[in-house]
Amino acid sequence: MERLKLVLQYFQSNSESISNGICAILALISVKLYTSFDFNCPCIPQYNKLYGLGVMFVPPVILFLLGVLINRHTGVMMEEWLRPIGKRSKNPAVIKHLFSAVIQRSLLAPMVWILVTLLDGKCFVCAFSMNVDSRYFSGIPNNTGLEMTRLLAKVPCKEDAIFRNTTFRKAVSRYVRCYSQAIGWSILLFLILLGAVGRVTKPCFNHAAFLQTRYWSNYIDMEQKLFDETCVLHARDFARKCVVQFFEGMRDDSVLRLPLARALVTRPSRSGDMLEDVDGEERLHGITRHEQVDHLLHAWYQCKPELDVTKMAYRPRACITWEDDRGRAVFSDV
Repeated sequence: MERLKLVLQYFQSNSESISNGICAILALISVKLYTSFDFNCPCIPQYNKLYGLGVMFVPPVILFLLGVLINRHTGVMMEEWLRPIGKRSKNPAVIKHLFSAVIQRSLLAPMVWILVTLLDGKCFVCAFSMNVDSRYFSGIPNNTGLEMTRLLAKVPCKEDAIFRNTTFRKAVSRYVRCYSQAIGWSILLFLILLGAVGRVTKPCFNHAAFLQTRYWSNYIDMEQKLFDETCVLHARDFARKCVVQFFEGMRDDSVLRLPLARALVTRPSRSGDMLEDVDGEERLHGITRHEQVDHLLHAWYQCKPELDVTKMAYRPRACITWEDDRGRAVFSDV
């Protein structure tokens, strides 16, 4: 149980790990979807290419958009790009870094789908079997009365009766599938070489600028996350105080008659209640009205705080003064 908590805390504190995990899950889902997908080529010249290329490229577009949608850095990047400048200038390098991270992670699942379809070859055979030169293949069924284009369009359909006693369909299918697998392995090799070159040549560039960009991109993400968590805690305390005040407002007034000496003894207890109210307002950071909450959220969007923690913000404090019946100060904590 303790190990599970440590793992959860790690993923909660590291948004990059969450994004990488989500992209890996999407990649596995894409493979599972393709293996469970019932591929049925129409075997009609007008629709073979449309169907084959559609199966090959439409799901990757959907997976790419889904990866962009569920990536947390997408919202952080758009907020940083569209926010007013205020007291904090925008850093284009940070926005570019976030954009690059979103695109790289979102392209994982689509590339896996395309590579799986190319290595499998069914979509490629369905789309391009009609482009094969039939003169290089023997065993062409001549008693069908079909044009060569229509005959080649039926190559993906292995159950068709016209190919029952001939090796023509298997030869064409094997030929087109070899092209498909060659393209798939070439793309995979290119991606691996591109990643290796990027990893090797990365220290050759300005590494300090890269570290600065990555730091401030992580800072923006962490700042927004902490602000959201603080807003959630404030909303909970604010709601609790409103509910308590509502219940207390529904009670009837009670009159308690006590001797003078006992009243003087019990009077300091009201100061304790006042201190509890002060502690509650301290947890609310002094934001205790609807207008104050709206103004705080508007100010956070319009003017992010300056990146300088040496400047101490003004923090108003509560001062309590006890007075007698004539209004004269008896004790004060000022």
